[in-house]
Amino acid sequence: MADNQYNPKDIEQSAQRYWEENESFKATTDESKEKFYCLSMFPYPSGRLHMGHVRNYTIGDVISRYQRMQGKNVLQPMGWDAFGLPAENAAINNNTAPAKWTYSNIEYMKGQLKSLGFGYDWDREIATCKPDYYKWEQWFFTRLYEKGLVYKKNATVNWDPIDQTVLANEQVIDGRGWRSGAIVEQKEIPQWFIKITDYAEELLNDLETLEEWPEQVRAMQKNWIGRSEGAEITFELVDAAGDITHFDVYTTRPDTLFGVTYVGIAAGHPIALHAAKANSELAAFIEECKNTKVAEADLATMEKKGCATGLYALHPLTGDKVPVWVANFVLMDYGSGAVMAVPGHDQRDFEFATKYALPIKQVIKPTDSAETECDLSVQAFTEKGVLVNSGEFDGLTFEEAFSRIADTLEKQGKGKKTVNYRLRDWGVSRQRYWGTPIPMLNLENGESVPVPSEELPVRLPEDVVMDGVTSPIKADPEWAKTQFNGDPALRETDTFDTFMESSWYYARYTSAMSGDAMLDPTEANYWLPVDQYIGGIEHAILHLLYSRFFHKLLRDEGLVQSSEPYKRLLCQGMVLADSYFREDAAGKKSWFSPADVDVEKDSKGRVTRAILKSDGQPVEHGGMTKMSKSKNNGIDPQQVIDVYGADTVRLFTMFAAPPEQTLEWVDSGVEGANRFLRRVWKLVQEHIEAGDADELNTAELTNDQKALRREVHKTIAKVSDDIGRRQTFNTAIAAVMELLNKLQKAPQTSAQDVAIMREAVNALLLLLNPITPHICHTLWKALGHTTDIELSAWPVADESAMVEDEKLVIVQVNGKVRAKITVAADAAQDSVETSALEQPNVQQFVEGKTVRKVIYVPGKLVNIVAN
Repeated sequence: MADNQYNPKDIEQSAQRYWEENESFKATTDESKEKFYCLSMFPYPSGRLHMGHVRNYTIGDVISRYQRMQGKNVLQPMGWDAFGLPAENAAINNNTAPAKWTYSNIEYMKGQLKSLGFGYDWDREIATCKPDYYKWEQWFFTRLYEKGLVYKKNATVNWDPIDQTVLANEQVIDGRGWRSGAIVEQKEIPQWFIKITDYAEELLNDLETLEEWPEQVRAMQKNWIGRSEGAEITFELVDAAGDITHFDVYTTRPDTLFGVTYVGIAAGHPIALHAAKANSELAAFIEECKNTKVAEADLATMEKKGCATGLYALHPLTGDKVPVWVANFVLMDYGSGAVMAVPGHDQRDFEFATKYALPIKQVIKPTDSAETECDLSVQAFTEKGVLVNSGEFDGLTFEEAFSRIADTLEKQGKGKKTVNYRLRDWGVSRQRYWGTPIPMLNLENGESVPVPSEELPVRLPEDVVMDGVTSPIKADPEWAKTQFNGDPALRETDTFDTFMESSWYYARYTSAMSGDAMLDPTEANYWLPVDQYIGGIEHAILHLLYSRFFHKLLRDEGLVQSSEPYKRLLCQGMVLADSYFREDAAGKKSWFSPADVDVEKDSKGRVTRAILKSDGQPVEHGGMTKMSKSKNNGIDPQQVIDVYGADTVRLFTMFAAPPEQTLEWVDSGVEGANRFLRRVWKLVQEHIEAGDADELNTAELTNDQKALRREVHKTIAKVSDDIGRRQTFNTAIAAVMELLNKLQKAPQTSAQDVAIMREAVNALLLLLNPITPHICHTLWKALGHTTDIELSAWPVADESAMVEDEKLVIVQVNGKVRAKITVAADAAQDSVETSALEQPNVQQFVEGKTVRKVIYVPGKLVNIVAN
């Protein structure tokens, strides 16, 4: 062995150099081999990796290396989700351009990834901010436009009246612009949309095919898509609002139609805007609503406010007049922007009706078997029941009434059964600079046309000055000027939502070297879909839904053959760390890095005392919380790598918790992982010093040798199942640790001992290789293997080695252990019972008593009942 001491820095740099020089992880299409595409969600190049990154990418690397050792053709790529608002803010703060800041961060973070030994095919690296990537996104968008899947319409944005700019939601703090402090207004401007709603049914139905996705994620997507069956009902206006004579509402409860006592419309509804022309109170209320941003999630808890329009609508079945109100809980972006209000059977409608003294009418009563009561003086009765006060429909159940009322409406031309979705079309316009320019041209006649394909990409200028207010491409009128068919035209100065880039990056990895097509069909259809995808649960809805949608668009364009992008999904848990703070007299907390705090703990690992190193004064322990900048409790992976090595970091992150659960970063656990690797190093070194190993003769093993070999192969079987099927890496590592304990106690005196130990240490290194590849690479070579461990086959458990010749049987008398006996694995029950009764310590406790019963659990336990 080159070095008696385990020196992580040297061996890790040497191994990484070897992998790079030998292109160990380069992936090429090979139809003769089964492929395995493993992908971790790519990082935003913020400047430094955090422990969440490390955990995510270690999981992906462990799976990739394991699958490679299974003989599969593995693709594991890496790239950068490089566009977005944070780069603009950082560029402003650092007085630089977003491009320069981003590329600098990519370079540093790439070095960090390499230092952790991740087996990426760096030839396929992508950065979404580079024209060779976003050119194809632009091209694809123009294809979608030509197919009628893209459109432009006015939509509401956050508008800063001082800075005269659109703000992202995260730039609005307590209702004010983050920079100017001005009260943010809601303003309507033209925005580009992609028709994801055209795919709503398929996106919903195909969730059933994703059997290897967490059920929680599938449920979240299902709820987001929000399919509901209901009725679309037409209400006629008593007096037309300009040229508007009627409007539609959608309801999932047509059984409550006779309980409608008013209708609610959104502040932006055309009827409301018409009525406001002659009603100053209504106009003021609409203005108030316009400048109050309401998320759908807030509707249930917000204060209900409204204003009467003075208009009335006719109930479609009774002909009764019902007032039309503008209500702040009705959103223009959802449904038709109008709802039928049934205060007796909808709590939101009830609160509104109570506030404005509107009628509340009961049309549903509980079924005879129901345990709930209906008291409309207290609250709405929202359960399904039996119809009352509903004319010819009285006595019907929900299901009966749903069909009968919907059919009646349809016959009268006043409604129909319909399916509705909560999902809305994807608004892809952003008014920020650092993003992909939207490839559309605005002509002088008001028409919009796509940029011709030969003029793509529309390049984003990178050498810009950020003033923190206006996008540089909006501030520079010359940038937008161009021509279309010889006539003047203006380029679109909005950029794409960054979800656009992250929705198809997984596919571009398969064709990253292709300069003349978005995807190479041979490469894309060989590698796709992704076999294993790893990322945080925070991406369960938007990223994964948009990516699934994008994949179906790629399929329908003929670029891929599969219908879903990701076969198996693993959502890793967060990384937690201790947090420490002081609180001043005003209640403001200042947070301190754990590295700056000296800590004392009790025997159970609980913090009993914490002192700030710089001043020797106590700080409070804030408990284990998610690593974050706000709590100043992030652990810099580089510092840990510098002290313990990458393999230790990898081992600890895989061992400390199951992958989907939160991981608590504990320094003692990191030290324990490092001690384990040092023990592995020492064991292999001692084995090498024991001399060359002869060929193992399994026919001439002693019982102890058979027992040790049995442990080796039982460990192989368990680790194979834990990593390959269950993905419980922590239990796999625990099994290897148990094996190491046994191996360290095993003798290496005889030739057979050495031969068994050679088989054992080979297996040990192969099992650990996906998790701690550097030390395994080095020790494998030291054992004299000429083949790279990365190219070695995963060990296979020998079934015959796991067969037990003997069993250790516990002997109890009246439930208390009195002896242990070793019997043949196939021993007959009567011989085992006889042997148990012959044990001296057993005879001592049955002497003078009558044996009433002998209970035998084969191969495990004999319990003698005597009195």
